[in-house]
Amino acid sequence: MDQANGEPVIELRGVSKRFGDLHVLDAIDLKLHADQTTVIIGESGIGKSVLLRHTIGLLRPDEGEVYFQGQRIDTLGERELVGVRRRFGFLFQMGALFDSMTIGQNIAFPLLEHTDYAATRIRQLVAEKLALVGLEGLENRKPAELSGGQRKRVALARAIALDPEVILYDEPTTGLDPIRAEGINELIVKFKQERGVTGVVVTHDIHSAYVVADRILMLHAGRFIIDGSPQQIRASTDPRVRQFVSASGQAQGKVTTNG
Repeated sequence: MDQANGEPVIELRGVSKRFGDLHVLDAIDLKLHADQTTVIIGESGIGKSVLLRHTIGLLRPDEGEVYFQGQRIDTLGERELVGVRRRFGFLFQMGALFDSMTIGQNIAFPLLEHTDYAATRIRQLVAEKLALVGLEGLENRKPAELSGGQRKRVALARAIALDPEVILYDEPTTGLDPIRAEGINELIVKFKQERGVTGVVVTHDIHSAYVVADRILMLHAGRFIIDGSPQQIRASTDPRVRQFVSASGQAQGKVTTNG
């Protein structure tokens, strides 16, 4: 279970969420600590992304409380949340790039929204972020001109534009072939090791979870059924965990989609 010392960066206390008759989160308790990458696994549609959105105030719990660095945020208004969200980066599942903008404009968007940097400084930062994800010189391309793997990297460059303390990754390897997926995994590890980023990843890709995680939790029927290291997940005898790990590994071996 969670053995980290110190105050959590993010904490959920008794968080529940329903959509109609569907009870997606059932009194979830979770503490996430700095300089760790925590991965939440589980089947598609089980509520992993719902949980992720609660950590940044994009969804509010029906019951329970959400804290960021000791401050309760689920009761804050949208204006008050701006300052909190500025400290997060969010890699959306499908990238969520603006098709009408160039790559450079996509990455510059949060800088224009949240800073008063001069145009030359913004261009410099855009170039730096593209270099970090291995896409130097693509500022003038449009998203439609890039492969799926490149678009994910651009979305990641945008997520780190403001040098966030926490990055939320929503299914970061979905739709990528194994080689491109491994490139994204390497970037997640790099940001933690070299930039001290706290990462929260939701995925149904067990291989990716094993590569990037310090800690893995599995969400099932609204609750966590296991919380441990990658080694502990591999060794689990819980039939629900074993079935998921086996099915995810088989599915990953069949991926041949765009890179």
